[in-house]
Amino acid sequence: MSETLHEARTGADAPTLVVIAGEASGDQLGGALIRALRQRYPDARIVGVGGPQMQAAGFEAWHDIHELSVMGFLEVLKHLPRLLKLRRSLIQRIAALRPDIVIGIDAPDFNLGLERALKQRGLRTVHYVSPSVWAWREKRAEKIGRSADRVLCLFPMEPEIYARHGVDARFVGHPLADRFPLVADRIGARDTLGLTHDAPVLAVLPGSRGSEVERLGQVFLEAAARVAQALPGLRIVVPAANARCREALQQLIARAPNAPLTLLDGQAHEAMLAADVVLLASGTATLEAMLAKRPMVVGYRVAPLTYRFVQALKLIKTDTFALPNILAGQRLVPELMQDDCTVDKVSAAVLDLFRDSQRRGAIVAAFEALHRELHGQQDGSAAEQAATAIAELLPERVR
Repeated sequence: MSETLHEARTGADAPTLVVIAGEASGDQLGGALIRALRQRYPDARIVGVGGPQMQAAGFEAWHDIHELSVMGFLEVLKHLPRLLKLRRSLIQRIAALRPDIVIGIDAPDFNLGLERALKQRGLRTVHYVSPSVWAWREKRAEKIGRSADRVLCLFPMEPEIYARHGVDARFVGHPLADRFPLVADRIGARDTLGLTHDAPVLAVLPGSRGSEVERLGQVFLEAAARVAQALPGLRIVVPAANARCREALQQLIARAPNAPLTLLDGQAHEAMLAADVVLLASGTATLEAMLAKRPMVVGYRVAPLTYRFVQALKLIKTDTFALPNILAGQRLVPELMQDDCTVDKVSAAVLDLFRDSQRRGAIVAAFEALHRELHGQQDGSAAEQAATAIAELLPERVR
């Protein structure tokens, strides 16, 4: 945002901000946000917990982001005493600093408790990235409101949910919408991957975690092989998210039926853009495939015990899990979850998409409209819109 629109504040007028981020995705969001904030307040003091991208944007790291990057139930339990000690220490240090605003980026298990304690001490708090209140218990919105003076949402349907519970929430656009062009360059992606322009292409993405590849890899690869038998000339590209996933996929491929398959190191975005159809695990990758304007089939399996536990306690209030379907408010693309995620059903759904060009065209048109919605309601990137929403909460002396 240029200074012709917002006069930059310097010196004594500059705000002090605390930002607490967890994991690489939080560091990426935080880096973009800090750059947008510095366009307004070049002399702002911005401190807290963050990683290299935040530090490159002019951030003073009290603690490295890896101190919060703990995945999995058992890992969290193992590190819980340390995490609780770190949170208590941060609360004391931030309360003594008395910053103008405290911004927690994602990491809700850690940040919401920290934000609540600081809000109770009279500090302004913002939570950036809403937990999935549309999928899990909606009344959690009230609890989040007790932690954050304002929630910055990445999806346009979220503020309405918070409004029902009296919580101030603002849709600021999704950062992924800034990274994908509105019109996908399929030819360029095929050139990058060495694929011919006229061959049918299927991209297969069974997840980025070892547990996902273990539960979905064999089903997805066997389904892809079956599609290849029915579609002469089909090319199959399988991006491996990391070295661990590549090793697991290589073992599965060695046992799978012969298929025209290419295993890639990363290049997930290129694989999506190059494909006619994408077969992938439910999660953020479905949003990326939507922004790449690629028709998709979504599958997922969790551990049977976890699934029965969630079902028995009715913890999930939706039977729609793929983000493109949730955003569209309708079943645009097939979802095959848990017991429905079989080789027969997956291969049939993929073949149906390949054989119905009119349906694929309608999905692409719907995805383009959703992409525009995800850009947000104001000019500027998602980070700039988030910075605007934060600046509105600053004291008058620095606004």
